[in-house]
Amino acid sequence: MVLAIFWDATVPLLTTDPPHRSIIHYEVYGKGRPVLFLHGWLGSWQLWRPTIEKVGEQYRTYSLDFWGFGESRKAGTNEEAVQEFSVDAYVDMVRQFMDRLGIPKAAVVGHSMGGTVALKCALQYPERIVRVGVVGSPVNGESLYLGLKIGGNPVMAGLGFAFYPILRAIVGTYLYFSANDGAAVRRMMLDDLSRVNLQSFFQSIGTLRRTDLTHQLHRIHQPVLGMYGKKDIIVHYNQHELVGKIENAQLSLFDNAGHFPMADDPERFINDLLNFLDAR
Repeated sequence: MVLAIFWDATVPLLTTDPPHRSIIHYEVYGKGRPVLFLHGWLGSWQLWRPTIEKVGEQYRTYSLDFWGFGESRKAGTNEEAVQEFSVDAYVDMVRQFMDRLGIPKAAVVGHSMGGTVALKCALQYPERIVRVGVVGSPVNGESLYLGLKIGGNPVMAGLGFAFYPILRAIVGTYLYFSANDGAAVRRMMLDDLSRVNLQSFFQSIGTLRRTDLTHQLHRIHQPVLGMYGKKDIIVHYNQHELVGKIENAQLSLFDNAGHFPMADDPERFINDLLNFLDAR
């Protein structure tokens, strides 16, 4: 079952494909051509709120919570659900979402893990994804810094959840140094962390680490915008070089931003993103 919460309208509940029924929380704002926004690991749609308030002045924006994050949940047994907290499952989630809402084509913008999902959507459904924006996203999961790689280990993740206050402190410290206004980003992300369970925590980042799109990028022919902060301590900055090799790619590099350029330099971020979306 899909729970739709609009800022500007109400709609009936929708149902996803069996056998696994699910709740997908999303927010819709604005009018115009559709743009989907996908968050990163441990995040939620809230990350995009300032962005979609601006982009929504010209476009119809859809901001999703991935299964296991924010307010989205996957039904079924633990064994069934854990298989759905993966990069490939999130690609299918985007496809189902577009099907159910009758969105034939859309631009997709993803942050971190969400950008990797967006690239895979472009590869898997090229006829439906018209543009791709990737923000601090890994093309090769090995570009994740050590702390995130450890999070994909089920034993280490289990220990983290067993000693949750310590995990929260470690994640909070990492987040504090990941953005110029680290305190604000930490508050938002720790609130999102409180809604994440053990399975979605390690399964999603574990599959992200094992993802490598390097040798598939030549198959992407849609326009792509890569937005990367040079001070990123979560995903290695060199990933912009891989994105830059895509046929129709352009890069927007931020000297004074980290993993969250939309928070570190919001004015330029919005300007560059809108210029990309507006291009013909």
